[in-house]
Amino acid sequence: MLWTVAHSGSFDSPRASVAPLITDGDFAAIASDLDVWDAWPIQHPDGNPVDVGGGAVLWMALGAPHFSDPDLRHGHARIHLLQHYRGTWTNLGPTMPDGFSPGSREWSGSAVLEAQTGELTLYFTATGRRGEALLTFEQRLFRARATLSLAGQAQLENWRDLAEIAVRDPAHYMASDYGTGTIGTIKAYRDPAFFRDPQDGSRHLLFAASAAHSRSGYNGVVGLATATDEALDSWQVLPPIVSADRLNNELERPHAIYHAGLYYLFWSTQRHVFNPAGPTGPTGLYGMVADRLRGDWRPLNGTGLVFRNPDEAPAQAYSWLVMPDLAVTSFVDDWGSAVSKSGRNFGATFAPMLSLVLDGDTVRLVDAGTKNTA
Repeated sequence: MLWTVAHSGSFDSPRASVAPLITDGDFAAIASDLDVWDAWPIQHPDGNPVDVGGGAVLWMALGAPHFSDPDLRHGHARIHLLQHYRGTWTNLGPTMPDGFSPGSREWSGSAVLEAQTGELTLYFTATGRRGEALLTFEQRLFRARATLSLAGQAQLENWRDLAEIAVRDPAHYMASDYGTGTIGTIKAYRDPAFFRDPQDGSRHLLFAASAAHSRSGYNGVVGLATATDEALDSWQVLPPIVSADRLNNELERPHAIYHAGLYYLFWSTQRHVFNPAGPTGPTGLYGMVADRLRGDWRPLNGTGLVFRNPDEAPAQAYSWLVMPDLAVTSFVDDWGSAVSKSGRNFGATFAPMLSLVLDGDTVRLVDAGTKNTA
């Protein structure tokens, strides 16, 4: 499915929502020495977050020490294990042991728990190569397994079965190290998001990628890989299911949910990665809907825009993740009123939770003027 200018128009759809303004009372840091951003809960195979007891939920998030320039965090990112319990976040430390990951840093993914066995599978992006002298932007999709222990403080033990999966098919996907290292021009082969199709039980990974053989520098796509064995060791890489070729460079953290008999595909993107030839959309959550996972996909709200940040703070939050109960999480990015602040104000923690209403091809925020900080 090609996401085109005809679909996107001017992005002035009256059906798209505006997220409420985030203020300094709406969020709190996870820890004084840790910035966090892209996050995902440990989930059951059906996508629902795992309750590890008494309402406690384990999450993973990209984390790094604080830098005066927030963009530097991407070169130091590691996946951290977090616990959310009764409104409080606890940092449980790096998810994988030192020296286990094959990259120079770790970028986004997803995590699935088999509750009966306690076996957790982490799908993640290994960026660069461990030990490289200069950071590169090569991205590879990896899988690793561990055992969840709930004896005392939750922890993941016995890391094993590290393997590269869904290796890039050059017929469909550009090499991720093709672009420059400049923010907004980096090419993608990252962000694996697990999805089990409730219609037939098939298992898939959606991921952010860049179209091969494109003549445009704006060639973001949503890729798809399908498991070909019950052990989830073998994955067939398929052609992209959505392409923004000539429109947008990055369809980040794509993921799917199944709701009321329809498949909903969501991704995040930023204003500065749209083709300046236009139309240029706002930083926000975008998506499509279809009757089956492989399409044909129809842009939500006519343009694909689900909701955007408010005009007063156009970059206040990012990296939205829609869960099966339609709750939406994200992180606080450059927050606060543009009139009242100077310079960049990186929040580096979880943003207030939002919630969606889905009605066929239309979607909106629930009570867009309110916030849920639970």
